[in-house]
Amino acid sequence: MPNHQINPNRWIELYSDYLFNYTISRVNDREIAKDIIQDTFFAGLKSMKNFKGEASERTWLISILKRKIIDYYRKINSKKGQAEVRMTYSTDENEGDWLEERVEDDAYLNAQDTLENIELGNAIYDCMSKLPERQATVFKMKTILNYETETICNELNITASNLWVIIHRARLTLAECMEKHWFKS
Repeated sequence: MPNHQINPNRWIELYSDYLFNYTISRVNDREIAKDIIQDTFFAGLKSMKNFKGEASERTWLISILKRKIIDYYRKINSKKGQAEVRMTYSTDENEGDWLEERVEDDAYLNAQDTLENIELGNAIYDCMSKLPERQATVFKMKTILNYETETICNELNITASNLWVIIHRARLTLAECMEKHWFKS
């Protein structure tokens, strides 16, 4: 089993673009996306000592990012308004964020989180099924399958600027669909 290393000095250089693209497709607001990524990097720094090396550094950061995105939506959709949803714990002199320190351990996910993730995933895929075929294809290739821009452009015979226009339109349509069908309270 590989023992991956962690190097926070290179996180921005190596992962910020990928994390931003991942986040913006889910929150559709540049400033909020930047804040969530900053929170992700900070949480990663706080929980570095718990990085086991079983997953790659990028996978580990994405796990933290996904939880930050879920926390963001829980916070804005909470019936109590801006109620915090974070769980903390304290043992001896060690205080920290329970979830972030155990982010790569699936045993800590509870049934409610699993159900919400399944429902959210179904809502996303339902909204994606309503996209025009070309938009859906480009969006899936870029944001879900993580294909390189050049690969997508070559395969679909489109320009890079055309690709980004298609992605932008798909994101707007998906955000509108999710707003109507998932984030209604």
